[in-house]
Amino acid sequence: MAYDPRREDYQRLALRYAQSLSKSDPVAAARAFTDFGRRFARDRDTLPQSDADRAFHLVSIAAEVIDYQLPFSNEDKAGALISRGRDLLDEAISLDPQCHDAIRMRAARTNATFDAQFDFLSEGAEEVLASCRAARDSIPDDGDDERVTLGRDIAMRPYRRWMAALAEEALICGRNRRCAEAGERLLERDPSDQADVRFTLALAYAKLEDQASLDALARRYGSIAPPRAADDAWMGIARLALAHKSHDMALARQLLERLIGAYDGCASALISQIELPDGVFARLAVPPYSEDELILAISEATVLLQEGDEKSGRGVLGSWVAQTTAKLYPEALAEAQEVSNPYDQHGGNGPQGGDAA
Repeated sequence: MAYDPRREDYQRLALRYAQSLSKSDPVAAARAFTDFGRRFARDRDTLPQSDADRAFHLVSIAAEVIDYQLPFSNEDKAGALISRGRDLLDEAISLDPQCHDAIRMRAARTNATFDAQFDFLSEGAEEVLASCRAARDSIPDDGDDERVTLGRDIAMRPYRRWMAALAEEALICGRNRRCAEAGERLLERDPSDQADVRFTLALAYAKLEDQASLDALARRYGSIAPPRAADDAWMGIARLALAHKSHDMALARQLLERLIGAYDGCASALISQIELPDGVFARLAVPPYSEDELILAISEATVLLQEGDEKSGRGVLGSWVAQTTAKLYPEALAEAQEVSNPYDQHGGNGPQGGDAA
């Protein structure tokens, strides 16, 4: 996954530090930079940084609290974590009123409904784009192509995260065409897809029953960075859903087996179908083809899995996936029966899909 807040925090200060070193003595500069890692870890306040850098550091801590600690906390600790996350975001905005990540994250915690958050993101998108472009264009060309490229890329990331969140929110609200529009707009501006919006797009095209657009999206995987085949869990579930909707059960079963093969040893996740709270900073950073990635994709694919009435309460596709996986892999069924959803006791707030196009 592209956006790890701690890594980005490190990149921002490393870039700022490199810019502060003397360009006339590269040997001395390289020697000085060897001290950066220690100072970043132990004495970060001694490093050169702007208020925007300090604000993003607070965002990275808030992301850790909200996205990676809160979902696993018990009720006794949850209130304190929520308050800490809110305070960190408020402080970030006070340091940098243009800290769009903090503004977006705070709104996600305060807007009462998914529709309200969608409207907020939609209304603010162009302003965020203009602000990020201005920040990007203000970075001077100092002759170091790698450094300039990184600085300008970092400047645009808040906009990419904003648009990726807009696409995700649209999908949750059942505004599938708006999801596709937002995702395609982001892909046009960033063909390398740093925000991984193609995953959200795959689910939207399955909701729209648009096989041609899904196939076209798969062909665009060749331009992403780092390169990755179009066999991720989001694409796999989207293809499977379209086969199931067209009543091609032989193909659906084949696609299910292919998905299980891509995530070797993780079949129980397709039976459990755990719902996770959405990442507020960005989609949670997990390793490709890991069980965590499959669980994350299944949670986001609730909009597909829970469609239709089915006596199990799971939805037609969700029930078929769970039952077929259990028949194909009995050992996965036994494993799934031992796993409980760690989010249930905390009021987990996973995606709730709508059917409207």
